[in-house]
Amino acid sequence: MTEDLSAKHQRMQSLLRDMQRVVVAFSGGVDSTLVLKVALDLLGRDNVLAATGVSPSLAQRERQSVIDLASLLGANLELIATSEMDDPRYTANAADRCFFCKSELYTRITELARSRGFLAVVNGANADDTGDWRPGMKAADQWQVRAPLLEANLTKQDVRDLARELGLPNWDKPALACLSSRIAYGTPVTIGSLAQVEKAEAFLWDRGFASFRVRHHGNLARIEVAVADLPRLMQEPLRTELLRRFREIGYTYVTVDLAGFRSGSGNEAIKPYERSSATRS
Repeated sequence: MTEDLSAKHQRMQSLLRDMQRVVVAFSGGVDSTLVLKVALDLLGRDNVLAATGVSPSLAQRERQSVIDLASLLGANLELIATSEMDDPRYTANAADRCFFCKSELYTRITELARSRGFLAVVNGANADDTGDWRPGMKAADQWQVRAPLLEANLTKQDVRDLARELGLPNWDKPALACLSSRIAYGTPVTIGSLAQVEKAEAFLWDRGFASFRVRHHGNLARIEVAVADLPRLMQEPLRTELLRRFREIGYTYVTVDLAGFRSGSGNEAIKPYERSSATRS
């Protein structure tokens, strides 16, 4: 471990030590897994609780991954049913959709923390997240959710390096977001559209693709895979099988994004004034 990474690790430990008893908003990604691991090692199992929001926007395989990881780390896990789908501001799917989802999540987790005597709620936001479009971070601020990775200035690469040093199995797991993030802004989020995306991405997952997204544009699916995997999509019989399956799911048109996979590509369509307006609201 480098001297710089060691110093950041120690800073993170100091922050968590001062919090004493924490609930970790746990998604199963490498960021929140690292926070959970360090908190458990430092504070002990009785002083740490992992909490995961469960709704139609969480893929079943990700839910199972959360359960498996918490068990592997020896953490107590609470699965919380969230109701963002009942909020028309969320289902309208404007550029600030994540704010309403995270507000619902942090409301539930904060209530849980208070009822169990925990003193702080923490998440997995890191230092690189401040440079992206993340209205969910505004919700974290409003609910006073702490971000020990961000506060200790750990970047995404720092997180992966430290997670590898600590032996976490998902240290190199590709970034994942909820299924709603696949639906183009302005297209309403429905249980049906989320199910379509989950089934379509399950097809790619089952065939060995690691970094991918299926972007939902109504009756059109836009597939993103790593650039190196683009030729494979065109090979038979995979191409024909993919077309057949996606049409069974409900897509009329199936397209491949030649730019390849990139996390958060849906944000490319957000106009600057929409970003500033959502930030002020």
